[in-house]
Amino acid sequence: MTQLIPSTRQLILVTGATRSGKSQWAETLAQKLNKPVIYVATALENPDDPEWQSRIAQHQKRRPPDWETHCIPYDLSAILDSIKSPHCLLIDSLGTWVANSLEQDNDTWKEITDQLLENLQKTPLDIIMVAEETGWGVVPAYPLGRTFRDRLGSLIRQIGAIANPVYLVTGGHALNLSLIGELLP
Repeated sequence: MTQLIPSTRQLILVTGATRSGKSQWAETLAQKLNKPVIYVATALENPDDPEWQSRIAQHQKRRPPDWETHCIPYDLSAILDSIKSPHCLLIDSLGTWVANSLEQDNDTWKEITDQLLENLQKTPLDIIMVAEETGWGVVPAYPLGRTFRDRLGSLIRQIGAIANPVYLVTGGHALNLSLIGELLP
């Protein structure tokens, strides 16, 4: 049985649309914790895609120089086991992490996410996770797009059930859903 960590640490979920400011809000929250920050980047660099490299560079420029950065495109569970308190992990982003593992079959994906959820509940670290909202528009016309949308939506809901607070960033505002919403059963 997983032993739940004491309530003195925080698991924070920041979700929202593209370019809504969710990463900046997560960075602000990390700075407010007054702990050493380890920024976990899930993006894979692609020198053949200058626009993608520009997005990565924008994120890098905003980070304070004393933040440690780890590029973890696949095994998020491993870093949860390897870092000790008093650090804060800022994981940006779950959508990119899900996209990196789309080739996994459903059983393997379930094992990966079950391990992540278990480690999130037992780690003593403060963790801030950034996730993109999907599924608020048209159903993707291709199977891989639907798999991505379904996997990310399900993961956000599962993490949202154990995180507190959960923020929705939209229109340049951060809404604390833990204060104004109710957790679904």
